[in-house]
Amino acid sequence: MVGIGSRMSTATQNSGGPGSRPSSKDGNKKNIWSSMLDNVASGKRLPEKNIVILGGTPESQREFLETLSSDASDPQLPNERRRGKAVPIANEFALGYTYQDVLDADQEDILARLSIYLLSDPSPTFAPLLRPLLTPQSIPETLVVVLLDWSSPWTWVRQLREWIRLLRSVLITLDDETKIVMEEIMSEWKDKKRGLDPSTAPGVTNSGGPVTIPLGPGEWDEGLGIPLCVVCQGANKIEQLEKENGWREEEFDFILQFMRTILLKHGASLIYTTPFLANSLQSLIHSTLSIHSLLKRQSLKHNVIDRDKILVPANWDSWGKIRIIREGFDIEGVGDAWSIEVQESSWLGNSPAGGEGTQPSALAAEDGTSAVVIYEQTIKDPKQHSATSGSNPHTDRNQIEIETQDMQSFLSQQNEVLEQLKVEDEKDRAAMKIPKQLDMSPDLEESGRVNEHIGPVQFNMGGIQVDADDMLRKLKEREANRTPKKEAAPVTAADEKAHNQALANFFAGLVKKPGGSPRSSPAPGSSS
Repeated sequence: MVGIGSRMSTATQNSGGPGSRPSSKDGNKKNIWSSMLDNVASGKRLPEKNIVILGGTPESQREFLETLSSDASDPQLPNERRRGKAVPIANEFALGYTYQDVLDADQEDILARLSIYLLSDPSPTFAPLLRPLLTPQSIPETLVVVLLDWSSPWTWVRQLREWIRLLRSVLITLDDETKIVMEEIMSEWKDKKRGLDPSTAPGVTNSGGPVTIPLGPGEWDEGLGIPLCVVCQGANKIEQLEKENGWREEEFDFILQFMRTILLKHGASLIYTTPFLANSLQSLIHSTLSIHSLLKRQSLKHNVIDRDKILVPANWDSWGKIRIIREGFDIEGVGDAWSIEVQESSWLGNSPAGGEGTQPSALAAEDGTSAVVIYEQTIKDPKQHSATSGSNPHTDRNQIEIETQDMQSFLSQQNEVLEQLKVEDEKDRAAMKIPKQLDMSPDLEESGRVNEHIGPVQFNMGGIQVDADDMLRKLKEREANRTPKKEAAPVTAADEKAHNQALANFFAGLVKKPGGSPRSSPAPGSSS
């Protein structure tokens, strides 16, 4: 009789007889193969998701991947478990690639595997690289992410325009089967309720059945056929823009209103991220790709209050919510201008940056009705704006940015200036040189400067305040009047003795004057 766990083919092959049973060794082989096949089957069942990252630099793309792979929900976990196994990233040339495994809340089970494709340049020559990524099987599991950076917010709309045009040029060349799948995907997204949680979403009848909410103005006007998410990195630079460029709330509100208006037309989501700080990027990306934890339910809540933590999920925004940010914003005009902007087809044969190969048809969109021009007229590049308005310092008082010069070039210029000044000083000294016989003695000149500061020298003699300088002057005048003038008479020792005796007599006379100190004159009747 054949055992329950044995196979007829195995028994026949091993023993050659229909009634023989497999040995224990054959049974172990069978169990090993079964487990291996089960593992392979479970691996095949692992959901495969795709993310196409457009824009940014290789460094900012790596920053995005680190933020996406990190799990800040449990800070007790070691970094290698929160971030998972480090995977090499090839994103230096053309279309890059890497992958990530999405782990469950316990960091043990793999929920899905992300195949990540990266492209930094929106040149039309890279369009053939994106086309094979979009197939009827891959499109339902694909998300497109456009990276922007707060280091240059004045370029956001121009960059986004180039990426949208590139995507549209790729999507219109796909086969009919792929386009049908894209239409189905867009229909599903449009039919989703505005609230992520159906129980809290508006438009629910008393019977509990959902009510279809019609699309509002400006919603899904320019659907791409694939989900889109715009990530604005480096929100910590907002404070720097305030301090260095003098930006105010008006500029930040205008950026937010403009971005939300044009993204609403594509049904895209928007998020501001800051490196090394917790944010909802992972929750937004996973929910868009329908990756949900089996252990922990992640909630995704919009945030339009904190200017550095903006989060606008898909199917949540509307014109009414955008208007209340700040009055005066022409939401209809911006929406219509953007629809014209992304439909420009002449760019495929021209330079995206508007170089020498740009045709007049491409430049026609750069007039006053262009969405890019409308945006850049308000959000200006501080460097270019300061260069054009540098002749008039009162054109914009908020522009206080200063361009620093290289240290070595600055020092070399200063050295040349010093050398030139030195040569000029030498010339001035040579032209104004005074003859020696007319030159004042350095000692006399210096003593004169000292006397100007210290003033006259005075002392007290017998109660009389005597000015020494004045006294010497008078003595010289007295001796000059007494002594007859002699031409070229040499000064002898007798003359010097007489001069000293005259000085002594003068001071003695001062001491014996009436009113002098009694101690300085002999008492009456005393012997000499």
